[in-house]
Amino acid sequence: MTRRVVVTGLGLVTPIGNSVEATWTALMKGQSGADRIKRFDVEKFPVKFACEIKDFDPLNFVEKKEARKMGAFIHYAIAASQEAMADSGLSVSDEISEQVGTYISSGIGDFWAIEREHSKLLNDGPNRISPFFIPSAIVNLAAGQVSIRHHAKGPNSATATACAAGAHAIGDSFKIIQRAAADVMICGGAESAITPMSVAGFAAMRALSTRNDDPLTASRPFERDRDGFVIGEGAGIMILEELEFARRRGARIYAELVGYGMTADAFHITMPDDTGSGAIRVMQKTIQDAGIQPEEVGYINAHGTSTPYNDKFETLAIRKTFGEHAYQLAVSSTKSMTGHLLGAAGGIEGVFSVLSLHRNILPPTINYFNPDPECDLDYVVNEPREAVVNYALSNSFGFGGTNAALLFKRYEDGQ
Repeated sequence: MTRRVVVTGLGLVTPIGNSVEATWTALMKGQSGADRIKRFDVEKFPVKFACEIKDFDPLNFVEKKEARKMGAFIHYAIAASQEAMADSGLSVSDEISEQVGTYISSGIGDFWAIEREHSKLLNDGPNRISPFFIPSAIVNLAAGQVSIRHHAKGPNSATATACAAGAHAIGDSFKIIQRAAADVMICGGAESAITPMSVAGFAAMRALSTRNDDPLTASRPFERDRDGFVIGEGAGIMILEELEFARRRGARIYAELVGYGMTADAFHITMPDDTGSGAIRVMQKTIQDAGIQPEEVGYINAHGTSTPYNDKFETLAIRKTFGEHAYQLAVSSTKSMTGHLLGAAGGIEGVFSVLSLHRNILPPTINYFNPDPECDLDYVVNEPREAVVNYALSNSFGFGGTNAALLFKRYEDGQ
């Protein structure tokens, strides 16, 4: 019999709130986290705004001496994991430590550390490089640091699959528990890539919105005049547990994770497949993995980046996957408020999908002013929508044509 996997804890650090409740409140109010970049001088940059984390103090979660050894994405991961673990009520004893794992991914890791230490190398020479440079920057150290802090001795991993990384971490953790390699996984994504080099690089690709005069409305997924994504940062973490393990300890259960899919476009390094093939197949595989019919899905938290091609082809893929039912299910992109958190996107959007099921309300896509004839689905526009949904799908697509999807199911006691 296949082991069932449930969600028992949630943690967030996002541009619109430094906790689950603060973020969800802002989400329901339709608040944008975009503003002019405060962290460095953007006067000469073609893009001058982003969705930065605000009023976050890592010393609330990490000792000062240790905090200096970590990149910001690790700080965010530790904070979100601490919240998720507290929310789950789980304490990792020696008895269960080998059955508790960590899987926290990132698209880039810590760009700040790379830029800072490279500047030292050029200006002062190799002997000035910090001995903590590598462990502060590399992708898997978010999972490593969280593992250390929570004495989780089970599987410890990370992927660097661009904007699908957080979803891959959750999906892979789901499969780890299903095959009994762990009973609990602390999983999700973290990112801190709002830096001069990163912003300049994404701008050079023409991937970013250039609405410097109006950052608040710059991210407008599925809207006619969208012109690119708004880069964000933060972390989204959830605690997954094998159902009977969770029941035995009396855990509160938010939802059940029932399906996971992975595919590749095999098409282009950055642009999505113009037939929607990779996105279609990943949604189909996820639904098949759950053993349900497409018509049972009621809500999709879309990848919805606010780029011209992604939103057009994701809409196409949803139509081809669900047929006529595509017009009966609700779709929203929370990136309209949080911006695009790159490798952390799948983590925070997985949390949003779970909360949508648990709280019977769907978050909106804000900044939707003018419909796009090529994006013609039932988008949850500008205001949240009360709805009882049994299955919620979360899509994540990344550069290199990597795709992931997660399917969550409403959980009722006694199921």
